[in-house]
Amino acid sequence: MKVLVVGSGGREHAICWKFAKSSKIEKVYCAPGNGGISQVAEIVDISVDDFNRLADFVKANDIDFTFVGPEAPLSLGIVDYFEERGLRIIGPSKIAARLESSKMYSKEFMYKYGIPTVQYNSFSSVDSVLKFLVNLNADKKIVVKADGLAAGKGVYICSGRDREGVVSVVKQMMEEKVLGEAGTNIIIEEYIDGPEFSYLVFTDGETYSVMPVSQDHKRVNDNDKGSNTGGMGAYAPTPLATEKLNKKVEDIIIRKVINGIKAEKFDYKGILYVGIIMDGSSPYVLEFNCRFGDPEAQTVLSLLDTDFVDICEAILDKNLANLKINWKKIFSVCVVLASRGYPRSFKKGFEIRGLENIRDKDTMVFHAGTKLEGKKIVTSGGRVLNVVSIASDIKSATDKVYSSVSMIKFESVHYRKDIARKVLNENKS
Repeated sequence: MKVLVVGSGGREHAICWKFAKSSKIEKVYCAPGNGGISQVAEIVDISVDDFNRLADFVKANDIDFTFVGPEAPLSLGIVDYFEERGLRIIGPSKIAARLESSKMYSKEFMYKYGIPTVQYNSFSSVDSVLKFLVNLNADKKIVVKADGLAAGKGVYICSGRDREGVVSVVKQMMEEKVLGEAGTNIIIEEYIDGPEFSYLVFTDGETYSVMPVSQDHKRVNDNDKGSNTGGMGAYAPTPLATEKLNKKVEDIIIRKVINGIKAEKFDYKGILYVGIIMDGSSPYVLEFNCRFGDPEAQTVLSLLDTDFVDICEAILDKNLANLKINWKKIFSVCVVLASRGYPRSFKKGFEIRGLENIRDKDTMVFHAGTKLEGKKIVTSGGRVLNVVSIASDIKSATDKVYSSVSMIKFESVHYRKDIARKVLNENKS
């Protein structure tokens, strides 16, 4: 078989890597790819939003199916476009992708189907926010979120006492357009100070299969300090997500989401990401993503024992209920190496050295923001590399991944040094 992966980040590198390991795959293509993906796939120089050229390429090369990595082409309707041309593609339709592309719509969906979520208010003007702030309890924190897609950077936690700070954030999004059109509308949620978990599921729109639960590390600096990012590291499975919690999340959240998808008659074939936050023993939905999380994909796919192609075919054929998906009984830890200054301004074009020194068979390096310049691999983005290690326990996986991270050098490298450390410390106590 031949497969095309759409995207250019660490997530897409991991997806290509997983396809390349399948005995059923003859050729993996990736559009537009990056400097490291060429190790496991043939790079195709087509943008993720050029649906016509992508579809023509699939037709011309007899590609069996396409797997969409990032959210942008899904929100623009790549699945609808491909299916209209009779091409097999994994991902939700444009209407279904609103679960991610509009925070307001996803909230309405959750209210409609009785899915527990954080209380919120929606706003379409700065004036409406100012009126809301008049009655806000100053002792409460709030979360300001862009309604649209913002690559994980459209979330701001603000103090109720800092009215000027809240107004500044709102004006930046709604008037100054720092997030483009994503911040035209916003929502303001109540703040919950609890652990967060990433529940990813495979679904064919009829049934689902839950992956090992992971924990992302969103803040740019250690101890969850600094700006929100697309993710600075993750690990899975997390022992903090107990069997009891997993059953509760499945019963009161995931099953209801799938039932809602069926009730709305959405064309949904692919991955559903459910971001959960805990308030005591009660789980609430923070957000939906309609694709693999990044870096959760790099973490979770390294644990997958079943052939990824078998899962994709079962999803496309709406036969997921008849496939048993197996996972390795091990742990995976991913550390993101970023350009200093990310998620704001940063410099790029620096040579990456030391990749050849990583020879551990249980460690993978997935490229995110890299490109080839002659024989050199140089930085070309905010999140540059994802280093992933697997082991029989979290401590061994964590030690192994940081040992490999220390071998990689490039100017202005920045990474968190506490990925998975919190769970290790809790296990000690």
